[in-house]
Amino acid sequence: MKKITQLICVLLTVTSMSAQQEKGIMGYTNWLNNWTEFKPNKVDYGEANQILAGNISVNTKLLKRNIYVLQGNVYVTNNAVLTIEPGTVIIGDFETKGTLVVTKGAQLVADGLETDPIVFTSNRSMKKAGDWGGIVVLGDAPINKFGNVGSYNLDLDPTLTTYGGDNVASNSGILRFVRIEFAGKKVKGVDTFNGLTLAGVGNKTVLENIMVSYAGGDSFGVLGGDLNATKFVSYKSVNDDFKFSQGVQCRFFNSLAVRSSYFSSTKDGSRCMEVRSFEKKSETDFTKKQTLVVASNITMVNDSENIKADIQAGLVKEAVYVAEGASLEMKRSVISGFNPAVLLDSKTEINDANLKKIKFEEMYFNLCNGNIFTEYNSNNEDLESWYGNSIFFNVYSQSDNKETFIDIFNPKKPDFRLQLGKITASSGK
Repeated sequence: MKKITQLICVLLTVTSMSAQQEKGIMGYTNWLNNWTEFKPNKVDYGEANQILAGNISVNTKLLKRNIYVLQGNVYVTNNAVLTIEPGTVIIGDFETKGTLVVTKGAQLVADGLETDPIVFTSNRSMKKAGDWGGIVVLGDAPINKFGNVGSYNLDLDPTLTTYGGDNVASNSGILRFVRIEFAGKKVKGVDTFNGLTLAGVGNKTVLENIMVSYAGGDSFGVLGGDLNATKFVSYKSVNDDFKFSQGVQCRFFNSLAVRSSYFSSTKDGSRCMEVRSFEKKSETDFTKKQTLVVASNITMVNDSENIKADIQAGLVKEAVYVAEGASLEMKRSVISGFNPAVLLDSKTEINDANLKKIKFEEMYFNLCNGNIFTEYNSNNEDLESWYGNSIFFNVYSQSDNKETFIDIFNPKKPDFRLQLGKITASSGK
């Protein structure tokens, strides 16, 4: 019996190690099942029977039995905790640009369940990207601006929207099994809200299983802070899927970005992943840590059924952009259907020091019009030579998306795990 137990342990260890080597999103089952929604405009969430407005300055709980309408700018202040029960629906108001702001020191505990996610959505009958504001979480973890402080303005109250500090282990609460749909309203003459903005958020904040779909701005905007992020899903964002800036230190794992040639913007600054150290050099303290994103098992895919035609039509851009001074270490990830896969800032000098800050290892580059380029430079021989070195174990392919992923075009339960040689990316089944 003892020998059998030992054998089972060895087999489990080997299987686990094998799973860890797979590329792109992974899991023994499709972890997108149950809690995600890829056709949110077809869902009837019901009519609101409660109004959420003004400031929340004492501990407050939202209940599943109610449907809430988020009116105007709603601030969680005074170190209060806003708790949301699993299965609760909060509807962002179109007319007043409903926006939820969790101020520095306050917490949002939105801890849903796989079978009962928390949903933020639009109150329009014909839902569209940018119908309401979004969710803004502000913490006191470090950023690289002078004075270690920033302000997330747009048209919000400047006295309630500061972020940044010295607390790496800052705790802004829990967001788990949460969907954010049709957020990202444009503020005239200013900018566009993100689906979820995390500014100065610390590493005690739990961020898992969050889906942002049809965002009018970026799906996830991360400004400074120190955080762990896993099982993020960005679906058909207008702008960036994942944007990192202001010196954030982020461990980013097992996450998915799905773009559309016909929905995502083709303007400059609309990508799966954008990694910057700053927006304005004049406001940046270069004695502080600059942005570092360590990403593994990320899948970035353009879901068009005719990638080559869309590329020729100018509808497809690069998947990943790394700006001057920023660091990205990406491993075991999949980039499928872009033009090209990766673009480096033209200000980034191609030398050993910079290339050691921008790593791509054990990658699967598929169906891309070129792999890694410097902006405005069509000659990428030096980059191809560097990243094509066998020590990095990068793989290049031109396979159709239907053959590349398990079930990408399933309308209700798509499966974006990689399939190679008819073997699924994680289970070996």
